[in-house]
Amino acid sequence: MNEVIKKRYEFVILFDVENGNPNGDPDAGNMPRIDPETGHGIVTDVCLKRKIRNYVDVVKQGADGYNIYVREGAILNRQHEKAYIANNIDPKDEKTARAKVKDLTKFMCDNFFDIRAFGAVMTTEVNCGQVRGPVQINFARSIDPIVQQEVTITRMAVTNEKDADKKGNEMGRKHIVPYALYRAEGYISAHLAEKVTGFTEEDLELLWEGLINMFDHDHSAARGKMATRRLIVFEHSSMLGNAPAHKLFESVKVKRIDSSKPVRSYSDYNVIIDRSLLPEGVNLIEKL
Repeated sequence: MNEVIKKRYEFVILFDVENGNPNGDPDAGNMPRIDPETGHGIVTDVCLKRKIRNYVDVVKQGADGYNIYVREGAILNRQHEKAYIANNIDPKDEKTARAKVKDLTKFMCDNFFDIRAFGAVMTTEVNCGQVRGPVQINFARSIDPIVQQEVTITRMAVTNEKDADKKGNEMGRKHIVPYALYRAEGYISAHLAEKVTGFTEEDLELLWEGLINMFDHDHSAARGKMATRRLIVFEHSSMLGNAPAHKLFESVKVKRIDSSKPVRSYSDYNVIIDRSLLPEGVNLIEKL
């Protein structure tokens, strides 16, 4: 399980939201992100990676090799300093640091799961190099256009005594999507795992767990009900792969059952996998 992965993978993940905001846009008053030309909803790769990081943090509890580099409240230069201490290098000794940057980068890859998976730019004041991770995820896009709703809510309490003389409650707003099913696609490079970060078979299994369970540890009033519905994995028989990724993705189609009414649940869709499109050397695995 600790061996570096030897095969290339791609995957398709389907997840949904009910009466929640899956990924607010701070440039639009935190309304759900949307493609203005098509009306389809968007969830960024950064948002999905954040949830995977949080899941790993919950499961591993800071175990050796499974620290999280980009975490809430983290000061990245202090994370880098751990590599300097481990290699007996003074952070102010830039000449020695440049000479041993590979050792510093290796320490960061060995000790932080998210660097090993997603890579990181660590060329700040305390330089630990830069790595491109083997795991990359596209923006998720909703299957159908979404409806952004702004719902007015009330709080039966006021903030201070001055407000109490004027009113008996506070008004607020929540931004929700009544229902949407999203699709994201991802890539895992065995070449980058071997040559750069050392992403292992154990890391891979943890990634699959994270993709399946990430929403169960991320519930909040703002996000409503979110869940991973399907995780479909394409496993190649070699490191370089046996087919173009886009051809594999085309074998998974999501169809709306009844277009005459708005969708309000996962059962309003059919997920169709055309296995006849799979070339020799590619194994399709339904993780969920």
